[in-house]
Amino acid sequence: MNGEKNETISLRKAEIRDAQAIASFNVKMAAETEGKKLAPEVVLRGVKAVIKDPHKGFYLVAEIRKPEPCVVGQLMVTFEWSDWRNRNFWWIQSVYVETEHRGRGIFGQLFRHLEEMARWRKDVAGLRLYVEKHNQQAREIYESLGMVQTYYDMLEMEFG
Repeated sequence: MNGEKNETISLRKAEIRDAQAIASFNVKMAAETEGKKLAPEVVLRGVKAVIKDPHKGFYLVAEIRKPEPCVVGQLMVTFEWSDWRNRNFWWIQSVYVETEHRGRGIFGQLFRHLEEMARWRKDVAGLRLYVEKHNQQAREIYESLGMVQTYYDMLEMEFG
């Protein structure tokens, strides 16, 4: 682990200046977790689309100073309307912490910050995320933060 444990971690909503770092993390995450090779230019356009259009969602980033601010972790939130609750669920996606900064609780800080944001709002019913079936380490982290297994399996039909 290269980062010093006493470095201050700042959390904030992502801005357009963070798009390249976020896109790079998304490409790394897809390769690491699913063995997928993503087209970086497509991912960058997708990241910018979210940052520019708050109806699509938003990113939270964690940054440290070394000595300039440097993004070291992220998560993205998208929205799912629940007619049963008349409120949104916030879906956590695109979770990534740079390899050398893992094990320092950065995702936990991002998650707790997001949870606090969501609890203050009247239009959020809860938080949801999906985890790869065989990623036991991630599952244990999510469960330690209070997430529980649901009764749903996820299915999809992907185009193009």
